[in-house]
Amino acid sequence: MKNTLQTLLLAAALLASLPLHGQRIHGFVSSGATLSQVEGDELKGFRKWGYTGGVGAIAALDRHGDWNLSVEALFSQRGSYNGTGNPYSLDLTLNYADIPLMVHYRDPWGGMLFGLGLNYSRLTNQARMRIRYPDSFFPDTNDLKFLSNDLGVVADLRFFVWRKLMLNIRWQYSLIAVKRDWHFKQSDGNEPKRDAEGNIVTDADGTVQMQPKWKTFINDCQNNSLSIRLLWVF
Repeated sequence: MKNTLQTLLLAAALLASLPLHGQRIHGFVSSGATLSQVEGDELKGFRKWGYTGGVGAIAALDRHGDWNLSVEALFSQRGSYNGTGNPYSLDLTLNYADIPLMVHYRDPWGGMLFGLGLNYSRLTNQARMRIRYPDSFFPDTNDLKFLSNDLGVVADLRFFVWRKLMLNIRWQYSLIAVKRDWHFKQSDGNEPKRDAEGNIVTDADGTVQMQPKWKTFINDCQNNSLSIRLLWVF
């Protein structure tokens, strides 16, 4: 809770310091859904659903309002999900307090806003981490905690759909690792068993004894997410 309050206070300070042009500043509230995955967890696919929502403000940087600056304070859920067991099963939920700071260009013909910027995220809690694995694939489960800070690049598109209601589609990707050196072991068939001196071990009848052969992966992890939100501008 303390980290969340600190993040929201920082966002409020940024809102107060936005450069205004002709006192043109608009606030907005947002609510929507995220679809995410964790790069580096040896799983593929945007299968983790979560919630995102909060408040923000946008201010014109020029007289015509073609260029704008926005800042937000958001609660966002990201993570990873795989229920198939191939290569293993994971259900991960990460709750973040986000502060995206973005520059937007307004399309003068269609009125669409194209945005690009950075997002600072503070992990408020790791709400869920359920993991199950078969005998052929072993994620290291000794340390499953993710790091507290995340800095990501953000790109989005927003446009009005009805009066003051906007639709927003956003993509976000971590620029720094949110978990470092996660180890994975995967079965790679069998190999001859060797003794301490490196000699192949055989049975009394000369049959070579076999043992599992493993491949090892060591990955850093990044958040990768898509979101779709509704924004009410006032």
